[in-house]
Amino acid sequence: MTATPSEPYRSAVGPARRPKAVPPGVLLPLLVPLLLGAFAGSGGGTRRWFGGGRSETQRAEAQAAKDAAAAAFYELDSAQRDLRISIETITAVDSSPGARRAVDGFAALGRRIDEVSHAYINAVDAHDLDRDDLEASVASTARGELERARRDLEKVKGELDRFAEGLGPLLDKAETQLARLAPAVERARQALRGATTALDGVRAAGLKADDLAARLAALGPELTKLNQGAGTHGVQDTLQRADRVLRDAETVRMEAERLPERAAELDRRLVSLRTRAQALTTRSEQVEPVLSELRRRFTAACWQDLQHVPERAAETVAQAEERMREAAKARDEQRWADATALLATVRALLNSSDESVSAAGDRLRRLNEVAGNPRAEIDRTRFAIRDAQRLAMTGRSTPDPRHARPLDDSVARLDRAVEGLQGRHPDYWHFLTETEAVRTSVARVVAQIREERGGAAH
Repeated sequence: MTATPSEPYRSAVGPARRPKAVPPGVLLPLLVPLLLGAFAGSGGGTRRWFGGGRSETQRAEAQAAKDAAAAAFYELDSAQRDLRISIETITAVDSSPGARRAVDGFAALGRRIDEVSHAYINAVDAHDLDRDDLEASVASTARGELERARRDLEKVKGELDRFAEGLGPLLDKAETQLARLAPAVERARQALRGATTALDGVRAAGLKADDLAARLAALGPELTKLNQGAGTHGVQDTLQRADRVLRDAETVRMEAERLPERAAELDRRLVSLRTRAQALTTRSEQVEPVLSELRRRFTAACWQDLQHVPERAAETVAQAEERMREAAKARDEQRWADATALLATVRALLNSSDESVSAAGDRLRRLNEVAGNPRAEIDRTRFAIRDAQRLAMTGRSTPDPRHARPLDDSVARLDRAVEGLQGRHPDYWHFLTETEAVRTSVARVVAQIREERGGAAH
């Protein structure tokens, strides 16, 4: 009557094997029909009764004890069968230490059940209560042994019931897992069918989608294992496999469904980037006149970093056009990932060239503004410094040195930049970069003050 944790699980997922020999743990189930038959026959039949008085009274009491012991034996057998199913349900899905302890506990109970069952069977076999010459002393002895067997059977039945109650959480968890199994496998199969249908639709539209087809084909062995069932691969592994197949198949399906739009988007991006490259080529041709004006009106320091912009812009546009040709080829060959990556490179190249081409015109505009009215830039910078100084003095009689020092340095730096405007050919670009640097430094001080005061408020 020891536990065999895999039998109910096998009954759920495939045929069980019949053992060649009867192990000790199943002795009780095999004997129950025989003993119950004897129990049923003892209540009637053709037995003749001889004698009377005390002997018949003792015989009747012994028979009643035998009947009660048989009933206790049957109840114990039924409880053990039910508990074995629960144990095997748990072990089918759970390999945790708690589940292993449950198996060990059931095995120990099985040994205890074997002991009391053997004692009961021996008591039944030791006394023939149907004998015509049954003595009162023998009937009394039989009654005592049978009552003791009944008490032992009922005691072990109580232990079995308490053990079964303690399995509640493990059994609930196992039954939940088993209930998930069939729906999870079916969802995985449906996802694979959906991915296959989507891929067929893409191919019908003239798109190869070879990478998606390869990914879908890689799920074939997983589907085979799902079809083999949990009896072969285990419940936990089957659940995890079903979830993985579902996720991967859904990804393939969604990518397949997006593929026509992805192809159209690549086509739109190719057209847009070609147009942008052409416009940039036209704009780069206009940089040279801008440079000529910069050279004529301003010192070399104001424009020398821009003198190679036309050549570099032309080189960058040429590189972008080459990548676009490669992207168009990848698109035609339906190498979607390659085409997407190449177009990203084209965009980056054109952005870089656009910035350098724009820098020349922006430089001329800013130099013209400051040459015509440097006071506006000076006032803008002084206002930023004074505003920071007022903030630094708010709520204080003297400023914090950590704030005052960089603000004082900013004042001095602005004064030096203004002094640099003296002379016949001032370096306006240096002046602009200095005033911008001063405002950046002042902004850092303001942010520091506000951060410190905000932290103190909290």
